[in-house]
Amino acid sequence: MKLHIVPALAGLTWVKLGMRTFFKQPLAMSGLFFTFIIFMSVTSLLPVVGGLLALALVPGITLGLMAATLEATRGKFPLPTVLLSAFRAGRQRLNAMLVLGALYVLGFVLIVALTAVVDGGEFAKLYLVGGKLSDEVVQQPQFQLAMWVALGLYAPLSMLFWHAPALVHWHGIPPVQSLFYSGVACVKNFWALTVYGVVWLLVFMAMGVAVSLLMVLIGQPETAPAVMLPAALTMASMFFTSLYFTFRDSFETDEPAEPAGSEPV
Repeated sequence: MKLHIVPALAGLTWVKLGMRTFFKQPLAMSGLFFTFIIFMSVTSLLPVVGGLLALALVPGITLGLMAATLEATRGKFPLPTVLLSAFRAGRQRLNAMLVLGALYVLGFVLIVALTAVVDGGEFAKLYLVGGKLSDEVVQQPQFQLAMWVALGLYAPLSMLFWHAPALVHWHGIPPVQSLFYSGVACVKNFWALTVYGVVWLLVFMAMGVAVSLLMVLIGQPETAPAVMLPAALTMASMFFTSLYFTFRDSFETDEPAEPAGSEPV
């Protein structure tokens, strides 16, 4: 497997491919994404460990959505069980994905904990312990700075885990090594990923403006928030559909196949 450096405009291509693939199987892809959101939300409600468990499952479930995209590109209808692909690929791949999930939790907790240096732990307490987010707390300059610090630190963490689940699942790369490969691939293809992110940001903004204008034109602007939520979730499912293509084009390798010993999905 060899790193493939792509031009900046590849980011635009990834967005187009994500949208095109989504509309090949719109019910399946949106349904799988909604299932993902509901599952993660319910898991996070578990007492004490719910939030950490939900974080640990993010790499594996994200891989499931990428596997669904692969199924759609092959002309198949992705079934709900495809979300569990990462956990049905044999003990070795399962253990590797669980290690990856644990590393993701560790990285996220470390980032949140570091924000305590900025605001005395208010931001960390909210995310690690829970509680209500009041307007008074949000308006505090220290809390706002802590949010920006967390966002800035999350960017490199995201780069490390961007391709890692796919490398672990489809190519058997050990977890720590997959983080290294993913980080290098993201750095080498920085401009393509930047274009990719900017285009998606513009798409989401355009969707918001379009929904607002439509509600005004039909004389019901007060219903805009109610329409905005499902529209945003649909756009988000398109975004997750496009993730597979960022991986596929970043590495010179054969099309990924299911690992030996995996159960049919």
